[in-house]
Amino acid sequence: MNTSRHFAYFGTPGVAAITLETLIAGGFVPSVAVTAPDAPKGRGLVMTPSQTNIVATAHDIPVLTPEKLDDEALATIRGYDCEYAVVVAYGKIFSQTLIDSFPRGALNVHYSLLPKYRGATPMEAALLAGDEETGVTIQQMARELDAGDILAQERTRVEPTETARELRPRLIELGANMLIETLPRFERGEIVPTPQDHVRATRAGKFKKEDGELDLAGDAEKNWYKYRAYADTIGTYFFKDGMRYKIVKASLQKDRFVVERVVPEGKHETNWSS
Repeated sequence: MNTSRHFAYFGTPGVAAITLETLIAGGFVPSVAVTAPDAPKGRGLVMTPSQTNIVATAHDIPVLTPEKLDDEALATIRGYDCEYAVVVAYGKIFSQTLIDSFPRGALNVHYSLLPKYRGATPMEAALLAGDEETGVTIQQMARELDAGDILAQERTRVEPTETARELRPRLIELGANMLIETLPRFERGEIVPTPQDHVRATRAGKFKKEDGELDLAGDAEKNWYKYRAYADTIGTYFFKDGMRYKIVKASLQKDRFVVERVVPEGKHETNWSS
């Protein structure tokens, strides 16, 4: 087990929970996990802990669930005397005061090849752009979003038919394994941070459900990229004769976007024939 340094772990959804499991399995057990408060879930709106909370609790790791990262929360976090923080999809903005609470700063796992696609949806942005390559960056957090120095970066090919359903778990696994390899070197002070080229920075903002609407008579490649990017989140859909159809399966064939399976509004999944 890793006992060289104390660190705090910040994360909330499944990506953070999976990464925490990998860290623990690799002997990197945080002194404390900081995650979002319990939230209503399911049809009964039952108050449910975050996935990271569940994993941390199962491993007897203290859990903090502050509503805000205010002075009181910061004082509690500082009480764990952590040298650095690891941040994976926590969901709240880090102030410089919070970053400075850790003598060695905070490390963030970001799912793009920074400085490309800073922001909340880097993986989706890569798919929307039709990129043939993406990757994961571990950065030293700075006050400006995703603008910190790079500590480690690995590339991976994006397969031509790969959607977010296949790519996301690959990137999560890549990022988690990168942490296992990077943290020992970081703790020993062996990594020379590489500043980002801010001129090359691009943004990947949040998307809305309406962004998933497709025009089947429109650009086939654009429709294909949207289908791939939104496959495991908002999904894609189109309207025909006033009815909304959710796309379940599609492909790009000879420069044509081909819808194969749909769910008509209020009905069951079926084959699609245009």
